Amino acid sequence: MAALLTCCGSRRWAQRVAAHRPYPDLDSLLAASDEAGYDLPVPDLTEALAAESSAVPPHPAPPAARTALHAAHAAYESSFGHAFVISLDGHRPEEQLDHVLAGIRARLSHDPDLERSVSADELRRCARGRIVRLLSAPEPGALPGQSTGQGGGGRPGGRAASRSAGRPGRPGCSGWSDSPSVAV
Repeated sequence: MAALLTCCGSRRWAQRVAAHRPYPDLDSLLAASDEAGYDLPVPDLTEALAAESSAVPPHPAPPAARTALHAAHAAYESSFGHAFVISLDGHRPEEQLDHVLAGIRARLSHDPDLERSVSADELRRCARGRIVRLLSAPEPGALPGQSTGQGGGGRPGGRAASRSAGRPGRPGCSGWSDSPSVAV
């Protein structure tokens, strides 16, 4: 279950996904992930969003972009009480910063109920991306291009993705490097 909690910070979500394993394939696991996230009660959604953290833009981002992102984070978190969560699937790395800033600006006008719903949708997308990355990550000790056959294999919980100290963000949803999803 620890590996699932790296994908979504709701214990209820992780328990619901874990309760039905093993899954016959990745599509079944992703469908279960979506189903577990669709009707999370507000306290569980709040728990999941609290587990997210703001990310910093890629190192080569200009100082003005870093300042704009920091200000946007502060405004969003002040308005909604949690980190901004957005999926960046389908966006090239050079487009991500602009997409995030535009997303924050657009979503700052939402009322709390609408933003909770939008955040829940984005969180589900992030969880899907994290699951895929978790299961496709090389096994510990495996040589490049080699799998030990012991890891995720469609069974989350086989190995956990690690988080850096200081919680810079969850794997796959809050980093900017190879992550198509981000909590910023």
